[in-house]
Amino acid sequence: MAIVSPSLLSCDFANIQRDVEMLNQSEADWLHIDVMDGVFVPNISFGLPVVKAMAKHAKKTMDVHLMIQNPDQYILDFKNAGADMLTVHYEACTHLHRTIQSIKQAGMKAGVALNPHTPVFLLKDILQDLDLVLIMSVNPGFGGQSFIEHSIEKVKELKAMISDQNTHTLIEVDGGVNLETGSRLINAGADALVAGSFVFNSESPSQTIQALKQL
Repeated sequence: MAIVSPSLLSCDFANIQRDVEMLNQSEADWLHIDVMDGVFVPNISFGLPVVKAMAKHAKKTMDVHLMIQNPDQYILDFKNAGADMLTVHYEACTHLHRTIQSIKQAGMKAGVALNPHTPVFLLKDILQDLDLVLIMSVNPGFGGQSFIEHSIEKVKELKAMISDQNTHTLIEVDGGVNLETGSRLINAGADALVAGSFVFNSESPSQTIQALKQL
């Protein structure tokens, strides 16, 4: 059964508490929170105060995805804001191993995200240290984009690497996820699906989450 992590980037920002409480009541496993700085990606979303406000109401795992430059300087801040899992971008970290160790030392699970153009083999030497790899199946920065087909092959390749190294690393996919792409991703080896606009723009977000869980 798929892990479902609805992306709060697509929630109603004027009613964040209401939408977090809806997710608490739903079959969602995690709450996916995209933090964007307007530098690493061409958009600004929300920062530490909003994450902290969400955490006050969230009863599920806070799955925080940093799309920012210099993530190292904010690791403890996000831990203190309520993050349970912290994912940084491969492309933003010069000393990735050190960043991952810092996340774990802060008491969080550690993930690495890959942009669409970044091949999965680059994680070969650090895979055993990762709790999660997040495959971006759209270009990061905005919700509601079309799914990049090559992502399926990336998931298969990453799954093979995880099997070869016998690690327990989870594969999460973010971007263009719906029932059709979600089904193919799970079949390819994905463990967790991030869905934003597909969930929040649907008539019944709870039923949409339930449908994703069944994949």
